[in-house]
Amino acid sequence: MAQKKISPGLTLAALAISAFAIGSTEFISVGLIPLLVKSFSISVSQAGITVSIYALGITFGAPLLTILTGTWDRKRLIIAIMITFIIDNIISAIAPSFIILLLGRIIASLAHGIFMSISSVIAADVVVPSKRASAISIMFTGLTVATVTGVPLGTFIGQHTLWHWSFIFISIIGLIGLVANYFLIPDGLPIPGKSNLAGFGRVLKNPSILLALLITAFGYGGTFTAYTFLTPILENSLGFSATAVVIILIVYGLMVAIGNTLGGCLANHNPVKALIYMFLGLAIVLLLLFVTVHFKYLGLISVLLMGFFAFMNVPGLQLYIVQLAEKYTPKDISFASSLNISAFNIGISLGSLIGGQVTNNLSVTLTPIFGALMVFIAIGMTMYLQKREK
Repeated sequence: MAQKKISPGLTLAALAISAFAIGSTEFISVGLIPLLVKSFSISVSQAGITVSIYALGITFGAPLLTILTGTWDRKRLIIAIMITFIIDNIISAIAPSFIILLLGRIIASLAHGIFMSISSVIAADVVVPSKRASAISIMFTGLTVATVTGVPLGTFIGQHTLWHWSFIFISIIGLIGLVANYFLIPDGLPIPGKSNLAGFGRVLKNPSILLALLITAFGYGGTFTAYTFLTPILENSLGFSATAVVIILIVYGLMVAIGNTLGGCLANHNPVKALIYMFLGLAIVLLLLFVTVHFKYLGLISVLLMGFFAFMNVPGLQLYIVQLAEKYTPKDISFASSLNISAFNIGISLGSLIGGQVTNNLSVTLTPIFGALMVFIAIGMTMYLQKREK
């Protein structure tokens, strides 16, 4: 019996739903920290471990799990990932102790890392070559929108009920994603094959791929010097109320979705050239935010423009790493993709760390300048890589 053909658009939508659930759980504990402190009688810094340990799980888990699952059927792997993700969030929801909560966060982070790696490759596989960046952008839209809409919604639920229900909410979204993946991801997708730790060497020894990973960390991470402290900027520097900030974050999420989609379209044919212009736009907007940070409505416009450019580069960065792997290390495409997911999270950690140091030692209003500096470094590396590949 001939297999029923599934529309690529439906496959991408299923992946985006799962990405929304997974993206929501990454930063949900940021909004729940006061509730966790009260519930488990821990310090704020201890509660903050729920964020940092998750990022570490993604960074190290994505490449290692990619090695272990290289021979798995892609659809079955996605289904297994989502089942694991749902169970882990339920564990977090009913955790009787802080240690059990951390355990649930660690395992969920492992599911997060490998999902983003594998789903990027699936998104690129189900469309024609000229639409690959757009396909990746659709999948990543679920993740980026979750960062600024799913997280506030989950926080709202926790604040008005119990924090446990925030993780139940995420589990329900994950269940919807699981069902969608079961019916809408086609069978028979290409399987990378057996891989091993030698893939580390093949990928990281290639100068072009290594440089592309650094570009991801600096170009994507530059936004997080300011984004991590966006609420203090909006409330203390621009003078918006807490209620207004929630609304602004929702609009910010819409700008992220628009920019991400447009970035996919622009990167379809020549991702490197497109990335240079995207990074340049982001750097200019970060400098503009620094200039307007004390002017309420001009500053608001700058913040929304930052959202527009912040994740525009994601599809191009992910597509280009796949293209370079196809060219130089064809046996390790999924592995290279997973390392780029790690690079995204290294960028988040680096940008947040720099922004935190600037905020503590100088002023939160200076964070956009340091973000722009990171992006300018990425521009220089991208131009060099473009010249090298020619």
